[in-house]
Amino acid sequence: MAKNILVTYYTQTGQLEEIVKNLTKPFRDNQEEFTVTYYQIKPKKDFPFPWPKDVFFDTFPESYLQVPVELERPSDEVLNKDYDLIIFGYQVWFLTPSIPIISFLKSDFAPKLLSGKPLITVSGTRNMWMLSQEKLKVYFKELNVNLVGNVALVDRHDNYTSVITILNWLQTGNKVSPKPWPKAGVSDEEINSASKFGEIIFPFAKSENYEGMQEELVKNGAVEIRPFLVKVEKVGNRLFTVFSRIISKNPQKRKFWVSVYKFYLMLAIWVISPIVLILFNLTTPIFWWKRKKQIKYYQGV
Repeated sequence: MAKNILVTYYTQTGQLEEIVKNLTKPFRDNQEEFTVTYYQIKPKKDFPFPWPKDVFFDTFPESYLQVPVELERPSDEVLNKDYDLIIFGYQVWFLTPSIPIISFLKSDFAPKLLSGKPLITVSGTRNMWMLSQEKLKVYFKELNVNLVGNVALVDRHDNYTSVITILNWLQTGNKVSPKPWPKAGVSDEEINSASKFGEIIFPFAKSENYEGMQEELVKNGAVEIRPFLVKVEKVGNRLFTVFSRIISKNPQKRKFWVSVYKFYLMLAIWVISPIVLILFNLTTPIFWWKRKKQIKYYQGV
């Protein structure tokens, strides 16, 4: 009897949908052994794409504070199947899993679909996803989910180039940036070759024994950790916590505080971050073992 796989995801640009569908191609090609069901998470009032600039930054406080929105309910066909494996596709907004993803995890139907199941996270992000993954683990624990694997595809360009190209993509809807900037997001090559991860997952899913799978995924490039970005995320989360609370507690001054947050964010990216990078590199010999341990942790599950 064929095993059932549920692929759940939210996408605005279509990039994550391409990634999860390419990753699960080996399972679709073996229908006698696996049945693949796709569930695209859909808010009742969806977020705009391309993003109007003011709307994008105004989404920050609810995104960071993980305030859910109402979702379209999955079909009975999706809800009434018993799944052997969950492929969980997500993206990051403001150092946090996106609002639709959080909304799904807080929904009344998430336990029915996820509880007690082995689950593999698949993300398509700019580059900072590590602490978002930690936030997801809290929900997975509450839902009694067994996290068995992680695939994190990112924009491989340097941090500053990717800021420019991603913002252009989000605000214009055009993944191809003006010259001399490269194409935004995860590269076409990595998106198209995501099926190699599905091929690695396939025998583990078939046997329902996932021991050693994450190590194989890592060996084949599924997770790259840049310790500097972990440091940036940790600093960013502390400051985002302050800004999100100020904005949420001062609704009458929301526009002002969102503009202050936006100014801070640009300052942090273009002025503070390069200074942190220099200090980070200077201290590498001192913290080499600690950072090596950190890489191993975030590459695991």
